[in-house]
Amino acid sequence: MLRVAVVGSGPSGVYTAQTLVQQRDVPDVRVDVLDRLPCPYGLVRYGVAPDHEKIKSLQGSLRTVLEDERIRFLGNVEVGGPGLSPERLLGMYHAVVYCVGAARDRHLEIPGEELPGSYAATDFVSWYSAHPDAADDGFGLGAVRSAVVIGAGNVAVDVTRILARGEAELRPTDIPQPALGALARSGVREVAMVARRGPSQGKFTTKELRELGTLPGVDTVVDAAELALDPDYAAPGGLPPANRRNVEVLRGWALDGVPGPGGSRRIALRFYLRPVEVLAGPDGRVAGVRFERTLPDGRGGVRGTGAYEDIEAQLVLRSVGYLGRELPGLPFDARTGTVPHAAGRVLREGAPSPGEYVAGWIKRGPTGVIGTNRPCAKETAGSLLADAAVLAARDVTDDPVDALRTAGLRPVEWRGWLAIERAEEELGRSLGRRSVKIPDWGGLLGAAEGH
Repeated sequence: MLRVAVVGSGPSGVYTAQTLVQQRDVPDVRVDVLDRLPCPYGLVRYGVAPDHEKIKSLQGSLRTVLEDERIRFLGNVEVGGPGLSPERLLGMYHAVVYCVGAARDRHLEIPGEELPGSYAATDFVSWYSAHPDAADDGFGLGAVRSAVVIGAGNVAVDVTRILARGEAELRPTDIPQPALGALARSGVREVAMVARRGPSQGKFTTKELRELGTLPGVDTVVDAAELALDPDYAAPGGLPPANRRNVEVLRGWALDGVPGPGGSRRIALRFYLRPVEVLAGPDGRVAGVRFERTLPDGRGGVRGTGAYEDIEAQLVLRSVGYLGRELPGLPFDARTGTVPHAAGRVLREGAPSPGEYVAGWIKRGPTGVIGTNRPCAKETAGSLLADAAVLAARDVTDDPVDALRTAGLRPVEWRGWLAIERAEEELGRSLGRRSVKIPDWGGLLGAAEGH
């Protein structure tokens, strides 16, 4: 029997486990899928917006894999934390595949970025997704009239949309009750989503972009003059299809606007503005953002013009990319935010480290969509299986769960996760809602243990 640990239960980890047990070359493979959290599914549970039910339904496919008798889920197991180093974990299994994602957000590196009221968009996403590490401070939304979201990807679109949505539209989702209450009391009336480059270079998908024009009670506006700065605006036919569709949607909004019924809130999509400073108010909190007007430089980038514009804001959310986080005990390339590898085999001092592998964003960087993880996982699993004869000769722990408990950990197995699901369904019923996520460690672990 070949025992494999997969660290991370998001799509890359689940697809890796699935590939390993479904192949035929190595007849007897058993996989334990470990996660630091007591809940599976990674960013599908804790990164997909609550109003995106179709994408969240991917949990059903991941669930089917994790229910395979050859795969075991072990939550509440932190690798690299006290008691469980990568070296110790490798002593329990013939091979370990790290699928730990890219959880660290990039910074703007501008003055005022650390002012109260300035956050990473990932902090906001974690909060409304009920991540147990998220701070439950409500982001001061009751005192926020204007918000600025810096970025032009799907996460920027998500947080812009959630800020502009009403309580009635979010209540049927699984958004945690404290977040729903804070958004219901929100004073936000204007959200500016700002990009330093032009609309033809936006990283958002057309489907997500169009959603901003369908929100009840929200006016969505685009400045035609900013679109015209883009050299591809006048002739979008030469763009890739996805980018062309984005330009066409934005062009329509610039011509006609998208008035919502009542127009109680407003989304402004801004382009060719580069943040240079987060401005402080008299109370020391965020009061706005200063941007420099940019223009295309003819090489796919932008250049500054020396002209500036201040946009009022009491809340700033930056969404300018992600980086992997170093896992103590694993090699790490700080420049790329990834673990050095060759076809998924972890490299230590340039040579493959027997039994250690990577897949997903920690392998290739934060690129692609959920489906991109399938070929990535397949490559890594192929490397592992090619090494199987050598790996299987190693002596490993008879029962990894006992070894984990000896290391001081309290693994949450699949029945514990099912207990969490039941508790969330009961919580929703008690609130007159559907299933509602439990947002704190104590509640999750208590539910897993049947409390």
